[in-house]
Amino acid sequence: MTTPLKTKVLLADDHPIVRHGLRDLLDAEADFEVVAEVADGAAAVQRCVQGGVDLAVLDVTMPRMTGLQAAAELSKRMPDLRILMLSMHENEQFLFEALRAGASGYVLKTAADRDLVQACRATMRGETFLYAGAVTALVRDHLERARSGESVDPLTPRELEVLKLVAEGHTSDEIADILVISRKTVDRHRANMLEKLGMRDRVELARYAIRRGLIAP
Repeated sequence: MTTPLKTKVLLADDHPIVRHGLRDLLDAEADFEVVAEVADGAAAVQRCVQGGVDLAVLDVTMPRMTGLQAAAELSKRMPDLRILMLSMHENEQFLFEALRAGASGYVLKTAADRDLVQACRATMRGETFLYAGAVTALVRDHLERARSGESVDPLTPRELEVLKLVAEGHTSDEIADILVISRKTVDRHRANMLEKLGMRDRVELARYAIRRGLIAP
């Protein structure tokens, strides 16, 4: 993919003040134009597939669909789209999830005024942009995996969707409506997750969802 003269950017964050601040940063640069702002991952996917977006800047934790889930969906449906993740947290798990989901970079919101423009340009050049401590985390992770073998995600993509909604406090009936599946299927997914993760109840599932970056702490 060739870098366009003016990169069209979508911003996804559930805090309007954050979105406006990011828009100001990017619109001040001649090579960027923010063409859309959305408040959740599902809206980000919907808007990107309509076309006219070169780069999606996604917050990690958002309602309905997280930035990580949106990144995975967009990578599958729009392989040429560039994706950059934003987070308040210097969290190794979020970082690894973001790279696995197809993101080209990970920017801390606390350093966005310094790093965002540089990260966007690197991403559009096909390079990876990581915050300072991320390289150390990746090296450590690589060494641990080399010693113990590659870890496999215990949960399926559908179970991760159910997990997020359970952790957000939705009832089984509400989850069934949101995902357009039966209540019985929701209960089966919940039971499977508890068994796979060795957990007992919704509280433990919610803690796990926070560690996975599915919901904000």
